[in-house]
Amino acid sequence: MIRLVDVNKSFGQKEVLRHINLTINDGETLALIGGSGSGKSTLLRLMIGLIQPTSGEIWIDDDEISHYDEAQMDKVRVRMGMVFQYSALFDSMTVGDNVAFGLREHTDYDEEKIRSIVSEKLGLVGLTDVEDMMPNELSGGMKKRVGLARAIAFEPSTIFYDEPDSGLDPVTTEKIDELIISMQKRLNVTSIVVTHDMETACFVADRIAMVYEGELIACAPVDEFRRMKDERIRAFLRGLYIGDKEAEG
Repeated sequence: MIRLVDVNKSFGQKEVLRHINLTINDGETLALIGGSGSGKSTLLRLMIGLIQPTSGEIWIDDDEISHYDEAQMDKVRVRMGMVFQYSALFDSMTVGDNVAFGLREHTDYDEEKIRSIVSEKLGLVGLTDVEDMMPNELSGGMKKRVGLARAIAFEPSTIFYDEPDSGLDPVTTEKIDELIISMQKRLNVTSIVVTHDMETACFVADRIAMVYEGELIACAPVDEFRRMKDERIRAFLRGLYIGDKEAEG
């Protein structure tokens, strides 16, 4: 489904990612973890084609996208869904219009079909009769659900989640995590969940990959990952980050 081959990324003289090799299998859920500044968000942006690598290959199915222009990437992104950290809903649009936005931009569906898809996708994420509401009338958890409904409107083969639990209370976090699992099972999608929350990573993922100071230091099934002895991983499991200073205790 997704394959990164010796991917490097620099911004000017700053090397952000080094020699990343990673395969994400069709239908699996991969949690991509790391502390602030580790490079995990840059890795996400590379996979969805928002930026290009300095060197290396990025394969999405049969497309090697590392040098694709925006028009070429648009054709690939139709197969992707993206759930943004802060939902990224258009404040001036209703919920229904937010979910329908991509369908109106990239298809020739008539309004009846679009409304039907919007209603169906909102139903899948547990929201009904909200099409006419405005984003400022929604709770944080509801906004995340609307963002997910928009992401699955095209019935993508891959869904990317950028910090899906950011800013949510524990109860809502658990519901969103359960929804990630539900979407994977119902839609048989490949899911990439970028998070710094180990509880979320362990709960939703089949495998966990960890980026540390620009390098992929581990990628393993959850149980195996949790048994690893690498102190950088152990610190993360304790809810700590190792940056310039070593974790104490």
